[in-house]
Amino acid sequence: MFERPDVGERAVLVHIDFTAHEDTEDPGEFRELVTSAGVEPVASVTGSRKQPSPRLFVGAGKLEEIRDAVAANEADIVLFNHALSPSQERNIERELKCRVLDRTGVILDIFAQRARTHEGKLQVELAQLEHMSTRLVRGWTHLERQKGGIGLRGPGETQLETDRRLLRERIKSIHKRLEKVRKQRNQGRRARKRADIPTVSLVGYTNAGKSTLFNHITTSTVYAANQLFATLDPTLRRLDLPDVGPVVMADTVGFIRHLPHKLVEAFRATLEETTQASLLLHVIDCYDSRRDENIEQVENVLAEIGADEIPVLQVFNKIDLLEDFEPRIDRNEDGVPVRVWVSAVSGQGLELLFDAIVERLAEDVVHHFVVLGPTDGKLRALLHEAGSVLSEEYRDTGDSVVEVRLQNRDWLQLLSRAGVQEQDVRLDDQ
Repeated sequence: MFERPDVGERAVLVHIDFTAHEDTEDPGEFRELVTSAGVEPVASVTGSRKQPSPRLFVGAGKLEEIRDAVAANEADIVLFNHALSPSQERNIERELKCRVLDRTGVILDIFAQRARTHEGKLQVELAQLEHMSTRLVRGWTHLERQKGGIGLRGPGETQLETDRRLLRERIKSIHKRLEKVRKQRNQGRRARKRADIPTVSLVGYTNAGKSTLFNHITTSTVYAANQLFATLDPTLRRLDLPDVGPVVMADTVGFIRHLPHKLVEAFRATLEETTQASLLLHVIDCYDSRRDENIEQVENVLAEIGADEIPVLQVFNKIDLLEDFEPRIDRNEDGVPVRVWVSAVSGQGLELLFDAIVERLAEDVVHHFVVLGPTDGKLRALLHEAGSVLSEEYRDTGDSVVEVRLQNRDWLQLLSRAGVQEQDVRLDDQ
């Protein structure tokens, strides 16, 4: 669509600190983003201003510095660690005579490289098209001309208008297909809900170690790498946990500071796995210097997608990078697990994590010592069949005391199948 040279592999990075803005981007994280996109950063230009220039984002002196860096390093592209307006991108490109991309464009490029499934590719294409639709004016002047020739003269639509119309139609088509995906996902979730199968969803800042942890917990082989946005497509696996039974574990896309809103919208079908979860495992890189800020960013995105009311268990990962640190469970004043310290790479603390997950999901577990007489054979058989009997001892009276532990809903179902009212059960709870 655009008559431009291909994106090169050598990039000049630009990061400006604005004194009027408190929440600035991290230059180190941007370098990681660029590297994850497969581009080689050859120079960095930094500076500070009170606020961005409306026309060129940076001042004339800083623009000259960027131009010199491009020439000296034979760079093919200039990447800004900021959100640029379409007109700013166009003006800077005209001045520098090379391609310019902002932070959103870099993130979109990474997503385009990582998407594997049909759904993931649709979501990325949607975000790219919506981003591109505001930038069509950046095309060369031929896009403004009306079509000429026999049968095409007169008041027709310009090439630019044609491109905009084609974009709108493609965006509409993708929305319809993603709506179909959303309905299919909802059917799967409703089926799990009917079967009372809880869902545990892993969320967290990008590169916090979610996929590595997911692979350890589920003995799966999801792609995991030390790079930003290694996972895009949600992966679901079934687990069997003691006291809880079958559980669905979901690995999801990582969040990032100032995640483009269009990406959040495009990935809504994927993120709905998070909004419908029974428990969120918020995986945190405890070794990261900006740990607290990353936690806040993830909580902001969870609030944006409507998942801020779901119970959360924090998983502080990468304790293998801390000196002499032992895995542990932190509890609140009510004794409920709220934080687990683990290492997904070495496997330290994963047993504690399982215990904490079970404890959080099995809050509705009943633990009884049931007195069964000779006529209660059906209830005894059903309890044994459910695998919920921990021990059984016989008394001289001919009765037996059975220690059982199971979910309250399963307990009530067993009583119903045995034809026994709950108030008629003889308990000898110690």
